[in-house]
Amino acid sequence: MDDQRKEQLRQLKIEAIEKLRAIPAARYSTLADTDSRLRDYCEEVRDNPQGHNLYEVLSVVRFFSMREKYEWDIQAVRRFIKFSEVVKLSGLRGRRTYKATPVQVFQYANIWGFRRNGKRLIREVCLFIPRKYSKTTTSAIFASYDVMYGDSNGQAYVAANSYDQAQQCFKEISGILTNIPGAGHFLKTNRHTITFRRNERNSFAQCLTANTKTKDGLNASLIVMDEYSQARDSDLLSVLTTSMAVRKEPLTIIITTASDQMFGPFAQLLDGYKRVLRGELVADEMFAHIFEPDVDDEEGEESTWRKVQPHYGVTVQTDFYEMEYAKALRDANAMNAFRTKLLNIFAEVDTKVWMTYKQAEDLLRDVKLEDFRNHPPAMVAFDLSVRDDFSAVAYQIYDRKSRSFHTHVDYYFPEGALSSHHNRELYTMWAQNGHLKLCPGEVIDYAMIVNDILAANKYVKIINIGYDAYKSLTCVNMLRAAIMSLGSNPDKVLRSVPQTYGHFTASVDLFQYGALTGKETMNNNPINVFCITNAVIDVDRMENKKPIKRGTTTGTGSSPSKIDGLICTLMCHYLYNNWES
Repeated sequence: MDDQRKEQLRQLKIEAIEKLRAIPAARYSTLADTDSRLRDYCEEVRDNPQGHNLYEVLSVVRFFSMREKYEWDIQAVRRFIKFSEVVKLSGLRGRRTYKATPVQVFQYANIWGFRRNGKRLIREVCLFIPRKYSKTTTSAIFASYDVMYGDSNGQAYVAANSYDQAQQCFKEISGILTNIPGAGHFLKTNRHTITFRRNERNSFAQCLTANTKTKDGLNASLIVMDEYSQARDSDLLSVLTTSMAVRKEPLTIIITTASDQMFGPFAQLLDGYKRVLRGELVADEMFAHIFEPDVDDEEGEESTWRKVQPHYGVTVQTDFYEMEYAKALRDANAMNAFRTKLLNIFAEVDTKVWMTYKQAEDLLRDVKLEDFRNHPPAMVAFDLSVRDDFSAVAYQIYDRKSRSFHTHVDYYFPEGALSSHHNRELYTMWAQNGHLKLCPGEVIDYAMIVNDILAANKYVKIINIGYDAYKSLTCVNMLRAAIMSLGSNPDKVLRSVPQTYGHFTASVDLFQYGALTGKETMNNNPINVFCITNAVIDVDRMENKKPIKRGTTTGTGSSPSKIDGLICTLMCHYLYNNWES
């Protein structure tokens, strides 16, 4: 995240705090009519905004705005809170009842309080909360309530990534329902499902995993996606949500902690939830409660731990974070676990990748080729596919005054191959946001790439165009013909870039040095981050270096990861290092 974006988020928080404090005190007081803890939570955020992150503050601002727009159902909120407090939950001292905390009451009120046209307004919920918040018991309460008081033929599903995870949640649901007095007379359970014995109600709760053999005939009324940030695709969620069409008040709840799936389906959803809270999108049917550090928070400070963990000192011992952070300082894997599970930020183990997500993201700048008005010299390099994945073209400009490099990378993908690609959801999102150029048809359109390269010459003066001789014959021939038609000598422009380790070593060192010293930047495209963080540096026996895809052990191995944008950038560095004027 660059300094400009950080400053935007700082300013957003200042504005959100001002909005909270501008709300008349009487409007806070009236919240006690529903539950005094609802008032307490909102007043705490108002009076201590630095103890709460930007998106938590924005959620309270949005709550008051929603109160002005929609009907408020006090009884619905009270019914759910009462249910949550009379059922027996597992704990250190066995099963017993617990009082809802103010933060939980705020969540319950948002979900069940708003009504429109006689129906519950909220249909989609995101609770993005660190580990040890009691997410499993919270998920089980939602599912149990739907079984008991939802549609008479309700189907409540708790979806998890693994069988063990699903079973843990199912045991909690079973424990809640079977500990209701007299439940043995009207409920029956097996390993995966709990149902009613009699015909007065046909509702049930069931746990599913992504590898469940059959999901035909589902008619979900409530879905809880447990630890969805770890999911690699959205297939299970899609199957469940598309089964809810006949329900009058369907409810999907995503309750999760961060993970190392930087480009997974939840990471994409989270970005959308944040945009709604920032007011960039409108989605009144959605409620999101997001707990993470603010941009200036230090990860080793107790104030940060309190901010991200709403149950700090409640379900989490106050010395737990201190001990885990001390452990993290000694071990990279422990630090990754601390950041993802306790600080609730997406992160990867530094030793798994050449550059971390943050280091890669810090390279991005809002600079486009069209912004260059002085026609600076540039090197160009491309790495092409046919249809199986995207192609990349890099334009690299060297600034003599600052002795720095800026690289603009364009990415291309055949539109006809999108629907069957294993990364289709991610690529579709990139295309919709203008980060990935779609070529018509089933294969990469080389003419489109050639035309874009020629068009770029309006903004920069292309000196050399580098390519991999083994994969670029068609595109090189098209460029050769185009360069000749312009009256130039293609042999002075087109340069084959060897792909051996020895030819990449200097470029690898130069790029890394530039990235660490602020002399290397790239255009603001998330695919650049995707490519850089998918790379590890392999060293041959002569100590030459070359990036390879993470998950492979040799340069020829196959991997679903892509590093094409990085390779093209390094090829441009090679062209500069070997340029003969």
